[in-house]
Amino acid sequence: MKKEIKEFTGRKARIVVVAPHEKAEVSAYWEKEDLPFIGIPDPDGRLGKLYGQECNLMKLGRMPALFIIDTKGVVLFSQYARSMADIPENKELLEILDRSI
Repeated sequence: MKKEIKEFTGRKARIVVVAPHEKAEVSAYWEKEDLPFIGIPDPDGRLGKLYGQECNLMKLGRMPALFIIDTKGVVLFSQYARSMADIPENKELLEILDRSI
């Protein structure tokens, strides 16, 4: 997503990543990787729970969950991953954004 950030921001999308870590860890990682989107620490999983994100210790912790939410708060797309690699391609996400503009 970092490589295609301009494709997303050109569609007026904001990318927000909720990370299952403390603020200092998230901040250090964002700085080290020079990530151009927002990182929100969620060490106790409160935000993840609000959106029904699965936590499965047998699968290395919190499973990825992805949402596209419009400016009115309507969820246009949601995906709850079955594994850490189960993430949609950027092309698919960009197509969803294009349909919602």
